[in-house]
Amino acid sequence: MFAQITTLAFVGIEARPVEVQVQVSPGLPAFAIVGLPDKAVAESRERIRGALYALGLGLPPKHITVNLAPADLPKEGSHFDLPIVLALMAATGALSQDMLRGYCAIGELALDGAIAHVVGALPAAIGANALGKGLICPASCGAEAAWAAEEMEILAPAHLLALVNHFKGHQSLSPPEPALEPDEAPVLDLRDVKGQESAKRALEIAAAGGHNLLMVGPPGSGKSMLAERLPTILPPLSAKELLEVSMIRSLAGELAGGRLTRTRPFRAPHHSASMAALVGGGVRPRPGEVALAHHGVLFLDELPEFSPQALDSLRQPLESGECVVARANHRTTYPARIQLVAAMNPCRCGEWAPGVTCRRGKNCRERYEARLSGPLLDRIDLQIEVPAVSPADLALPAPSEGSAEVRARVTAARERQRARFAALGDKKRRVNAEATGALLEKIAAPDEAARTLLQEAATQMRLSARGFHRTLRVARTIADLDGAERVGRIHVAEALSYRRETYAEAARGSQAGVAGKPPHSGTDAGVALRH
Repeated sequence: MFAQITTLAFVGIEARPVEVQVQVSPGLPAFAIVGLPDKAVAESRERIRGALYALGLGLPPKHITVNLAPADLPKEGSHFDLPIVLALMAATGALSQDMLRGYCAIGELALDGAIAHVVGALPAAIGANALGKGLICPASCGAEAAWAAEEMEILAPAHLLALVNHFKGHQSLSPPEPALEPDEAPVLDLRDVKGQESAKRALEIAAAGGHNLLMVGPPGSGKSMLAERLPTILPPLSAKELLEVSMIRSLAGELAGGRLTRTRPFRAPHHSASMAALVGGGVRPRPGEVALAHHGVLFLDELPEFSPQALDSLRQPLESGECVVARANHRTTYPARIQLVAAMNPCRCGEWAPGVTCRRGKNCRERYEARLSGPLLDRIDLQIEVPAVSPADLALPAPSEGSAEVRARVTAARERQRARFAALGDKKRRVNAEATGALLEKIAAPDEAARTLLQEAATQMRLSARGFHRTLRVARTIADLDGAERVGRIHVAEALSYRRETYAEAARGSQAGVAGKPPHSGTDAGVALRH
């Protein structure tokens, strides 16, 4: 006796088809599962035995072989329970094989026959729909699986007996409805921030162009407060972005009740997070914080306190927009098109200021900033100083402009960028931060005055090729906020003013000065060139 049903295995966010083949043959009673199963799959034998006993059935006293094909693909997770038990029931005659032919199945079995929640229902439903099949999943997963396709047939039983009765015609399972989190008024608002007008301006530019942002300032200056309000000025997720974000959250088990939300992700891991926690990995590959922040914001507070290895692991995702977890026996890729926002104190004790000596000595700031690598800082478009808020600022009434007004300008600027990319036949890119060097020559060609200023600044500030292009991207975003078709001198000047000099750069500048080249200050040079 032989039967089979299709299920799915997850490789990154991709759901690959797996055929669950069950053969019941004469021989000594045994229950073998082959095809590279992990511990959770191997333990399904006892869960299946208990679930069948709860239905008044039992395993036949024969040799039962379960093959998970293709045999060279590792099978991980408890969602193989349901397809195995369905194929086993079909092989023993309790169900018809024809009933299962048009479905894929995922689900974990409880000993009483209940079908428990599993992760990855949304990518599984999308994978099943691509195969032209319906999906059988737990009742708690039905709401998210229903988003895969409107015409797709989805069965979401809460118990194995309910599924059997449905196939036998004794009852009918209602199709699940897709669920969406209601749009609620945000609790946080940019109006809560008093003072810090230059920091708010930088936050608006970062939101409009999807640029990475570093804020440096003393404790209590409002860096975290500003970062937490960045999602409130970002436009909601598009339909395509919503699907991509929800697939990753589904695999991570973070879709509460199967409900999707159009709010952009905001992830703020603690500075003790490891490299695997940030970019993903582990024995069973899991999406990390970078992947979970896809199409959203990754906020790293106390940036130098993260381990240097963990921070440098972000360099490749920031450049390519994806996390690649490569191990000896597997290679997994997660999308990670993120906006990095980081905050740090000016020194370890947080007391440094012009003319003020730190309690740890004059080299406190230099040693603190040395924990950050130059290549990582080179990938951050906007680097600003956030000064301490004065008591006079705190006594002022709340600003008249809040998140709603800024979000309207950001949305309009992003729409200009989207239309510009679409006109060039590039529908993948959404914001200026994603533009390549060749594309920048078409969309951000500066006028003559702006080009002269940019060339002079690149020489004086010793900008790398990446720094040159990132400055041009920021200038293009500033022009979009102004509604300007061409990048002008004022846009380039403001973009240059957001490039902050680190101690490592200052040291290089001092050496260059000895060799006959004048040292520079990134911020001072940008401000001076504006005038």
